[in-house]
Amino acid sequence: MAGPTAMRLSSVLALLRPALPLILGLSLGCSLSLLRVSWIQGEGEDPCVVAVGEPGGPQNLDSGTQLDQSDEDFKPRIVPYYRDPNKPYKKVLRTRYIQTELGSRERLLVAVLTSRATLSTLAVAVNRTVAHHFPRLLYFTGQRGARTPAGMQVVSHGDERPAWLMSETLRHLHTHFGADYDWFFVMQDDTYVQAPRLAALAGHLSINQDLYLGRTEEFIGAGEQARYCHGGFGYLLSRSLLLRLWPHLDGCRGDILSARPDEWLGRCLIDSLGIGCVSQHQGQQYRSFELAKNRDPEKEESSAFLSAFAVHPVSEGTLMYRLHKRFSALELERAYSEIEQLQAQIRNLTVLTPEGEAGLSWPIGLPAPFTPHSRFEVLGWDYFTEQHTFSCADGAPKCPLQGASRADVGDAVETALEQLNRRYQPRLRFQKQRLLNGYRRFDPARGMEYTLDLLLEAVTQRGHRRALARRVSLLRPLSRVEILPMPYVTEATRVQLVLPLLVAEAAAAPAFLEAFAAGAAAAELERRYPGTRLAWLAVRAEAPSQVRLLDVVSKKHPVDTLFFLTTVWTRPGPEVLNRCRMNAISGWQAFFPVHFQEFSPALAPQRSPQGPPGAGPDPPSPPGADPARGAPAGGRFDRQASAEGCFYNADYLAARARLAGELAGQEEEEALEGLEVVDVFLRFSGLHLFRAVEPGLVQKFSLPMTTRLLSGE
Repeated sequence: MAGPTAMRLSSVLALLRPALPLILGLSLGCSLSLLRVSWIQGEGEDPCVVAVGEPGGPQNLDSGTQLDQSDEDFKPRIVPYYRDPNKPYKKVLRTRYIQTELGSRERLLVAVLTSRATLSTLAVAVNRTVAHHFPRLLYFTGQRGARTPAGMQVVSHGDERPAWLMSETLRHLHTHFGADYDWFFVMQDDTYVQAPRLAALAGHLSINQDLYLGRTEEFIGAGEQARYCHGGFGYLLSRSLLLRLWPHLDGCRGDILSARPDEWLGRCLIDSLGIGCVSQHQGQQYRSFELAKNRDPEKEESSAFLSAFAVHPVSEGTLMYRLHKRFSALELERAYSEIEQLQAQIRNLTVLTPEGEAGLSWPIGLPAPFTPHSRFEVLGWDYFTEQHTFSCADGAPKCPLQGASRADVGDAVETALEQLNRRYQPRLRFQKQRLLNGYRRFDPARGMEYTLDLLLEAVTQRGHRRALARRVSLLRPLSRVEILPMPYVTEATRVQLVLPLLVAEAAAAPAFLEAFAAGAAAAELERRYPGTRLAWLAVRAEAPSQVRLLDVVSKKHPVDTLFFLTTVWTRPGPEVLNRCRMNAISGWQAFFPVHFQEFSPALAPQRSPQGPPGAGPDPPSPPGADPARGAPAGGRFDRQASAEGCFYNADYLAARARLAGELAGQEEEEALEGLEVVDVFLRFSGLHLFRAVEPGLVQKFSLPMTTRLLSGE
């Protein structure tokens, strides 16, 4: 018996041998923890309660009193609200934007000093090359009543003296923009600025310091420490420095005489604040390049030129554009190089992920294609050839490929051919013969996708030729999202509901009113608008037309009236009117929502209400039902329908007047028979037409009324 027992014990010890260090460590840790707790609590007193006094030891203080005194700093102080009844009540106004309420500021404002001779030449060149990179670009001139070029904001001071121009420019920046921007960059119009580099420089500098940054120059006859920033290469002024300088501008203008505005500013800063120009701060170097006369920027390869923030002097506008072309090409090459490096890193790291190389999407670094979760979200492909497209806006099966669409397709084909030649040269060289098939679709997560079937002619190095048909896939990715400036709108505008009714549709009107009152909280509407009533207007016409109806309705309402055009079969939800107010902007935008069209109840029956207990299970949901979109029954978003719309009366009257001016007489009468309101805005208005799916706008199923429309009822 001893033999088997010893063997069993040795096998158990062999199994426990790897875990022995862990068991010993846990036992030792628990033992030490228990000993430490016994040492701390051995005296039976709470160390947090004992007061620490003089070196003699703990004082005999009441522990409860000590606790009360130590907790006084942590008790909340409740200050009761009290308003003096003798003082008038002042309403607190909330700011329009949360950025204003939080005190956030924009990063950089650029001020350009120009003159009468160069306002329409060099200043325009500066505006076209860098204006789209900065939040605000202002031009300051001493010419009184200067004619402002299109798209430029010019401030005229009325005095061309250098010191006066600089002083008034700084005063204007402090008064109007001192609380909105962190940095102010002042430059001349004969300076080319590499805008992305300047914006990055401002983003790396601390805003809480008095900084005067630029290309340093020595004063004539002054000490070595006295330096100013050369105005030809531009200079940065921090907001804190501008705030400190503002009280001294009048004194500097009277005491300092100088023929150069940049030298006058440098002397003013040194005399009043003791701050001189620096070319380096917090590890950031302000780099500039002085361009020699008749120097070709395309051939300039020096490191000082390639890394410069500013180039000066620029004698003419064409030279400004050539500099911009060269620096844009350099930035593009750098961006492509960084993209290739990032793609290589992503490719190497993908092997370490759980999905492996299978989780790598194409192109590398961009989001994967959109995955639909229901049949409503499936993205369709549009088929096209080099001459025609088979997905037309008006619903036609085939229409010519022209305008921006034709240019888009041509660019995609040229890019595909360029990429093929880049990959296979010098062994093969491809030449396009024709486009066999083309498909494209817009993926909201990635961009515009293309699939092209190309008939190519492949030429080898020996001159052999052969026709090949190849399919290529391309993607035009979405660029950086930019917020478009839009006018400010509110939800306080009253909406006038316009409901066209045919004689045959009169029986459906009570159901529409009942559904609208239930969805829009009729009691709340009556409380807010006690004078609400329904106005009926009878219009006789040979053929029903939205435009003819609105011609009559628009004359009976003010020009600032907001119309919501709908149909008797539509059921607007409670949030539809609010979105109508927010998306229809007077003089800017008209909103035509895409309603959800329900299927026939015979094909997609609605879910019946839940029965009493014991009545059995509920019937299954109808096929195609999508409760998440707010539709109780099966259906689809009808992109071809445009019967509902939100727009202002003034915008409609302007478009209608333009229609009458372009189409006169019998031609206008014939056009009105086939036009809808959306066509009037699309063809005869400069407004932006906004179309978007509206889950709260559901249209009930109804049989087509072609017979009634033709009869003219």
